[in-house]
Amino acid sequence: MNTDPSTRSPGVSVVVPVYRSAATLPTLVERVESALADHVEALEIILVNDGSRDATWETIRSLAAKNPHVHGVNLMRNFGQHGALLAGIREAAQPIIATIDDDLQNPPEEIPKLLAELADGSDVVYGTPRHEQHELWRNVASIVTKMALSGVMGVKVARNVSAFRVFRTELREAFADFRGPYVSIDVLLTWGAARFSAIRVDHHPRREGESHYTFVKLIAHALNMATGFSSVPLRVATMLGFAFTLFGAGVLLYVIVRYLLGESDVRGFTFLAATIAIFSGVQLFALGIFGEYLSRMHFRLMDRPSYQVRSRTKGDGPRRRKVDPR
Repeated sequence: MNTDPSTRSPGVSVVVPVYRSAATLPTLVERVESALADHVEALEIILVNDGSRDATWETIRSLAAKNPHVHGVNLMRNFGQHGALLAGIREAAQPIIATIDDDLQNPPEEIPKLLAELADGSDVVYGTPRHEQHELWRNVASIVTKMALSGVMGVKVARNVSAFRVFRTELREAFADFRGPYVSIDVLLTWGAARFSAIRVDHHPRREGESHYTFVKLIAHALNMATGFSSVPLRVATMLGFAFTLFGAGVLLYVIVRYLLGESDVRGFTFLAATIAIFSGVQLFALGIFGEYLSRMHFRLMDRPSYQVRSRTKGDGPRRRKVDPR
């Protein structure tokens, strides 16, 4: 292992959104420290408790009391993974931020690989699993999510997106004023970054408990990204409307031609009924898309926060504290 100080990365803030994971946190903190001890000049581990109702916050407080690298943020309620990430990102004091889940499926030992790639000139580096250790439904939901992201981030970038990432802290200035209940860290990063890259990393089976992400939640997240950060659904509705307008014009032309040829009795009631049903379905689909956009505009105008902090705890180690009141 190369421990030459000249090859070390600058300080790193490891942000971990935590939900009902008291059992894995001690191991996670220990492995993060061990993995980065010889690779970074300074380290802080920010554990964001996303409204857990078990002993998670007490565990975070205990770890912070014993470990100067650990800093805890306790949210008022469950704001979702990306809301918790945003809270931790705004708390970070080091020049590089790494995000990792609390379930140890992404090994902390892989973080130095991402830091090395970041040092080569990238703004954001994703750790893309070689083989994801998820159930079938989770893999399907992941595909849907990446399809939604592709319209915002570009197909190549979206294909490599994961919760295991490192990026330069200065990127958060691009979304410093962002507020709202619908958050996607990956989309927000595109507001300030242009150089994305990804490397293959290991992905282990979940050690404790089960995933708190249901299929419905993942699909809802994908829809939120598609309608909250992209105009692609509106374009789809426009294209569908244009296509079915052409179809309707073709049907009208067919009826007129038959009339001019003396065949005024146009048969096919079933066909016409089906056509009307299809047109009605497309109209309702388009209205539904418009409604989704209007609802997001409504919530944005309400100026709801992305998260709300209840309390904080930190170790005794020195740090440059940067706390955003949002």
